[in-house]
Amino acid sequence: MKAILHLLKFSFFAVLCLGIQGCKNNESEKSDRYKKPNIVFILVDDLGLHDLSVTGSTFYETPNVDRIAKEGMIFTQGYAASRVCSPSRASIMLGKFTARHGITDWIGAASGTDWRKHGRHDKLLPAEYNHALPAGDVSLAEALRAERYQTFFAGKWHLGNEGSYPEDHGFTINRGGWEKGSPIGGYFSPWENPKLPNKTDGENLSMRLAKETANFIEQQKDSTFFAFLSFYAVHGQIQTSEPKWQKYRDKAEAQGIAERGYEMERVLPIRIVQDNPIYGGLVEAMDEAVGLVLKALSDAGLEENTIVVFTSDNGGVASGDAFSTSNLPLRGGKGYQWEGGIREPYFIKVPWLKNNGAENDFPVTGADFYPTLLDLAGIELLPEQHQDGISLKPLLEGEEIDVDRPLFWHYPHYGNQGGNPSSVIRQKNWKLIHYWEDGSEELYNLDTDIGEQSNVLDQHPEIAKSMSDTLLGWLKEVEANMPEKDIEFNAELAQKRHEDMVTKRLPALEAQRMEFLSDDFQPNPDWWGSKLTKD
Repeated sequence: MKAILHLLKFSFFAVLCLGIQGCKNNESEKSDRYKKPNIVFILVDDLGLHDLSVTGSTFYETPNVDRIAKEGMIFTQGYAASRVCSPSRASIMLGKFTARHGITDWIGAASGTDWRKHGRHDKLLPAEYNHALPAGDVSLAEALRAERYQTFFAGKWHLGNEGSYPEDHGFTINRGGWEKGSPIGGYFSPWENPKLPNKTDGENLSMRLAKETANFIEQQKDSTFFAFLSFYAVHGQIQTSEPKWQKYRDKAEAQGIAERGYEMERVLPIRIVQDNPIYGGLVEAMDEAVGLVLKALSDAGLEENTIVVFTSDNGGVASGDAFSTSNLPLRGGKGYQWEGGIREPYFIKVPWLKNNGAENDFPVTGADFYPTLLDLAGIELLPEQHQDGISLKPLLEGEEIDVDRPLFWHYPHYGNQGGNPSSVIRQKNWKLIHYWEDGSEELYNLDTDIGEQSNVLDQHPEIAKSMSDTLLGWLKEVEANMPEKDIEFNAELAQKRHEDMVTKRLPALEAQRMEFLSDDFQPNPDWWGSKLTKD
């Protein structure tokens, strides 16, 4: 079956090449290169909206990413398509919302009765979901490759096992993309990645991925290319070098170390301050790697003909995983149904449009990248493929988009970070959350309550009813996967787990926070391997 799908896709490429725009030979392609811009897409893992200087952080330092924002357009209401990684990444590649393509959880997460093995004692059994990027879809890379783009992928993939790697979905070159969603072996060489051989002990993973991308840019400077740099940073396990830890430890002290770093959310403790020096160093290393790629474009003389996209796949990790950052004033973080879980840095730099950091407040999503990049490249759109995305080209050109579309999120799962199985719809300034445990709902006015503290469902029953009907109707239309009640649910054990979070986990996290900020902190003698080389 998979072979048949690949054959059908090949046929699609042939038809596309022979269509209206035609296939150009190499010489004409070079002469027309300005008409088909290069594209560099930078995706950071688990980066929160406020984890950048340009988006308001006074703790993290990100001058290179800030430059992309200040030379492009900043979409202030940019969203990931999911609160966790794999679904969001699939939506970027396919131009569809998660309920439509069926990858609704991070690939590898337990579903059905397997969820009980975690000892969570939850009311529902998480829904089943697709475990690979659908072979029958035409990915963004495949669409660009059909237009004679040279395609390159570096970093985190997490969209299927062997047979569903980047090279199976349109990328000619793959450096580091496989089924794992975290940096196995850590952020310093030697790491464990069959798609990224170790070269130098102590080499930084983010910088290595940037070097691979820069080398590709240099090699392809006379062609037209699509380079997708997908950092493993800033996913846990978080690590940094001693000098960077020291820099951010001293900065935290200079800014004044807060008495408390956490408070309880509904299920887990959640970080409320940005003062983690390990995470600060990890963010800075990612930013330095971005700087290397931007320099490669400049050195190759390609800055004026290269679109640069920068975004993240979900909110910053405030609960669960490494409890790395705070997303305040947004509520929640990775895994949560609130804005902290899905609101992202979302920058698009189109050099010839000279946006110069202009801000646009039109709500946009990860599914929009697909049609937007095709449109900017002068390539005919594929509406049957990117069904939920729209082209943002008019906004980038200073115009308006006359469309009042709802945005949908569907997460029929329990995350590692404390979020609840729920589905979400946003229309204009209204956001409604439907919870699958009990059918309850929350309604927020994001214009006046960005922190989602006031559920105004009772004050606006007509709006809530209309939005709920639209959401549930759409989920039925796309045949969304759904969770089921767990007949073995034990309320007493669930309450005991919650009490342990309050009385044990919360104090332990506060103690760990102070350990990270102590003068004599040392994770191990070689600082996670960063001291294995002088580079």
